Parts: sequence; C-alpha cells; structure tokens
Amino acid sequence: MELLEAIKGRRAVRDYTGEDVADAKLRELIDAAIHAPSAMNQQPWSFVIVKNQALLAEISGKAKAHLLDASLGTLPQRFCDMLSDPKFHIFYHAPVLIVIAVVEPTGWAIEDCALAAQNLMLAAHAAGLGTCWIGFAQGWLGTADGKSALGLPASHVPVAPIIVGHPKHKAAAVPRKEPELRWIE
Repeated sequence: MELLEAIKGRRAVRDYTGEDVADAKLRELIDAAIHAPSAMNQQPWSFVIVKNQALLAEISGKAKAHLLDASLGTLPQRFCDMLSDPKFHIFYHAPVLIVIAVVEPTGWAIEDCALAAQNLMLAAHAAGLGTCWIGFAQGWLGTADGKSALGLPASHVPVAPIIVGHPKHKAAAVPRKEPELRWIE
C-alpha cells in the first residue's frame, strides 16, 4: 500500500469481528510506532497491550462513570446518553487495546506519543486492521486506578488508547473540509 493511499484510506473503526490479532502482528504495529520522530530523539513512549476482555469491560465501565462525573454536565447530551447506556462498551468489543504512554513527561512527550500513535494506526490500516483512538478512556486511564489497571508506574502518563482489530466491514469515507491556508511569501 502506498503511503498516501494509507493516509487517505485510514478510518476510525468501531465494528470488529471476533477474530484475534496475532501477537506478532501487534509487535509489527509497535515497531512502526517506535519509528515515529520524537523531540531530541527521546523516544518517551511505553506500550501496554490489553487483550483481556474482562479487563477491557471493567475499564469501559469505570471510564464511562469517570467521564460522566468529571464533566459536571458539560458533555453534549448525546455523549451523556451514550455513556449512561450500560450496553455501550467504549472499546466496541475490539480484541485489543494498545495504550501508548509517556514514560517521563517532558516538553514534547505527549506530541511524540501522538506521532507514534499515527504511525501505529497507519501500519494497522496497511495490514488490513482497523483502529480507533478512544478519547473516552483517556481521563480514567490517567488516574491512579487507571494506571494501576494497566500496570503502569505512577510517573507514566497514558496518552493514546487505541483499539485494534479486524473490521467487520470497510468504513465509509468521510468528507474533509477545505483547509484554511495562509501563504506568506
């Protein structure tokens, strides 16, 4: 797959088959992630791979409750309805969650982990896998309980919770807005 084809074809996938993702394939995705650029070549990332479905369900419930409590009514109603639904699983029953975390917070470590996340998601798409960055999980994963659930030291900062799996169907393209450009010559 050509690079621009991967960039333009990657989609957020929220519907997965029950098929497992091989550990070797997950290792390939992480290898792609660690080839992302990082400020001063610090490579500040750590990766947690969660395949335990009971743990994912537990994290889903706790993250939903945390987000509803922390929002103090500022979330749009459709998000409140979604998060209040006991049937809603924030990880969409994907077989794998990969959390990219900052090992030691520095000036650009979060941005570095976001770059690694993009590499991982593009590599997954090129391999025929689907991914989705689950923002709903970020708040709770950053708590002491969230870090403990992931086996992370207190100093680590979870940045990118990304689900990975085999898509049930190809996600449709979404329209892109025309970019705002300012040329300075």
